Amino acid sequence: MKAALFYGKEDVRIEEVSDPGRPGPGQVKLRNAYSGICGSDLHFYYYPESVPWDVHRSHPLTGATLPQVLGHEFAGTVVEIGEGVTRVKVGDRAAVFPLEISCGTCVACRRGLPFSCPMMGSLGASATGGGLSEFTTVNASALHLLPDNVDLRMGALVEPMAVGWHGVSRTGFKPGGTALVAGAGPIGIGAWFAFKARGVEKVLVSEPSAARRKILQALGATVVDPVNEDLAAAVAELTDGAGVDVAVEAAGAGAAITSALASLAPGGRVVVVSLHEHPMEFNPTHMMMGETEIVGAVGYLPEEFDAVIAAMADGIYDTTGWVEEIPLEGVVDAIKALRTGTGAKVLIRAK
Repeated sequence: MKAALFYGKEDVRIEEVSDPGRPGPGQVKLRNAYSGICGSDLHFYYYPESVPWDVHRSHPLTGATLPQVLGHEFAGTVVEIGEGVTRVKVGDRAAVFPLEISCGTCVACRRGLPFSCPMMGSLGASATGGGLSEFTTVNASALHLLPDNVDLRMGALVEPMAVGWHGVSRTGFKPGGTALVAGAGPIGIGAWFAFKARGVEKVLVSEPSAARRKILQALGATVVDPVNEDLAAAVAELTDGAGVDVAVEAAGAGAAITSALASLAPGGRVVVVSLHEHPMEFNPTHMMMGETEIVGAVGYLPEEFDAVIAAMADGIYDTTGWVEEIPLEGVVDAIKALRTGTGAKVLIRAK
């Protein structure tokens, strides 16, 4: 079978690999359908030296070594079950929760924050197997079953949409409140959907890309160009001059954080959900005077996977205009295009 293999910095190859074979005890074998490319994939591709382990050695917890099958945002169909598996059956369709393992002993793990574990192992990055192959084996416990009206294409979006969902959870939002989303990439789009699903209708999306603003407008969002338009005036119009209650920063740019902070009402909160490649400078006086906050958000909880799937089943999510499908052979070109800010979400067909 073919798979996308990561060999190291800016080196991904489509190659023939061995079928993973029969699943072991507690595992299932999946026929992968779709796998998404996300910002962390780009970061891993261009800056593998930034992760807290040497990617050219076996991962300290999972034992995985390069070359590594990529793809941590994926969904597929169960084709075989291992010994002891009772909660799923052959033919079930599922989104995969990719967190494979965390150390269990560091401060983050002891505080119930496995995604903040520096040695976290994830399918499609640092644990054997991934979505960018025809088949893979995973622990049955990683499967989140899809209802009949949620297809596998949508199932592959559960993981990135759960990132946005978790970011919104961290804002401390209140239904009926107001919000700003800075950045209209997939995670920003996911945050916008998550606010809608949870009763926050007055949401402004700040995005400098005209193409991405057009996508969000077609979905029904209120958008603003923070470079060529007056963001402060747009926030004032949305909130009758009060400022937004909460904001999600999904742009990966320091200017997005500072503008989000300036948009907050007193007591408001900005949640950072994006990777930042460069440091930033800002004056914290505005935070002090308004008693505002900046907090981080990484990953998601299993129950947030289920909440996203339920919202998908209720028709909250719409992929019109922002999700593109390409074959496996196009993965490197897709990575390079996304790096330039072209497009929104790319799903790779596993076969």
